[in-house]
Amino acid sequence: MADNIPNISQEDINANKGMSVLSYIGILFLIPMLAKKDSAYCRFHANQGLVLFIIEIVCSLVFGILGAFLPILTTIGSIFSLVLFIFAIIGIVNAATGKVKGLPLIGGITLLK
Repeated sequence: MADNIPNISQEDINANKGMSVLSYIGILFLIPMLAKKDSAYCRFHANQGLVLFIIEIVCSLVFGILGAFLPILTTIGSIFSLVLFIFAIIGIVNAATGKVKGLPLIGGITLLK
């Protein structure tokens, strides 16, 4: 995962902390991704938010559909949702405090270059 962490200037971090926080609030990852294309800091956090968003959507669909047939999957889906919510909080804290650190388990996935 360390190979995916870019070198980012302190000026970029300081100027874009607030915008990067939006990356972890559902579809709002699009705002920093589109508005701050030139910021490596925003791009890093938008990538993390995009990966988290995709996983949230897939888990919701899978556990929602399969939960209709196997009720235990609804409980497992709720646990997954809680874990993903905690990941979002970790990402918000990292973005707000100027850290360039990937999320647990999924931080090494890079979709945005």
